[in-house]
Amino acid sequence: MERLLAIVVLSGVAIAQTAAVSAQTQQIAVTQSALKAESARGDLPALPPVPKGKSTIVGGEIQKVDPVLDGFTLKVFGQKSMKILFDERTQIFRDGNKISLRDLKSGDRASVQTILDGTNVFALSVHMLSRAPEGECEGRVLSYNPDTRELTVNSAMSRVPIKLLVMADTSVTREGQSSFTSARAGQSDLVKGALISATFASGKNGRAVANQIAILALPGSAFVFSGDLSMLDMHSGLLVLVDPRDEKSYKISFDPVLFPTSQDLRQGAHVRVTADFNGTRYVARAISVE
Repeated sequence: MERLLAIVVLSGVAIAQTAAVSAQTQQIAVTQSALKAESARGDLPALPPVPKGKSTIVGGEIQKVDPVLDGFTLKVFGQKSMKILFDERTQIFRDGNKISLRDLKSGDRASVQTILDGTNVFALSVHMLSRAPEGECEGRVLSYNPDTRELTVNSAMSRVPIKLLVMADTSVTREGQSSFTSARAGQSDLVKGALISATFASGKNGRAVANQIAILALPGSAFVFSGDLSMLDMHSGLLVLVDPRDEKSYKISFDPVLFPTSQDLRQGAHVRVTADFNGTRYVARAISVE
């Protein structure tokens, strides 16, 4: 009888242990299912939207890739190296084929589409190429030496001036309004203060060689803008106008004292502005509300 009682007790203990293990297994399964459900519902923090604004393409050699801090250094043609950030929103390509972020390595020559994210430079896309990459810049001419053919440009996307080599066969054209483009363009337009847009590629010794230069404005040239006011600051005498003809925004300075009608200006108003480019900014000499 005692032996039978012992067998019954031991059997009860085994059953209890089995039940406990089963309960733990079920709890783990439920927890894992809950985690999967939370992930599927998108409860994990989402990445912010891609920064808005005008992007710039920069060509150079990728150096010092840091997968922990999500950044790399780009040795840019024609200027000093720059720090660029990236994350899962960044698209990576090699010879046109999309690849993983893990394939971003030092030593690759690339064309990087960048945009300002606050004070940081963020990579929208990185195109690693077998051939020499190209880049582009927009800014004001600081100097041009026709003997050495070196062009120095001050660009908003770079903390230091960009140096380009202008060859004899580099295309130089004028872009914009007909009153400006009707005049003949040439390397003589590369004067201090000229507003330009340039595309370039890596030449010998890593120098940036300009293959096309567009002259956007010259000191003393006049322009007529027509469009809606997207920003108006009466205190500093600055307005931003979006011209639908080229869908570009233009910052134009004005003196409120010289334009009594400027008191009637409102954000969103459709205006016509005649302005001169002085080598630094556009300055209004006539403003009318349309």
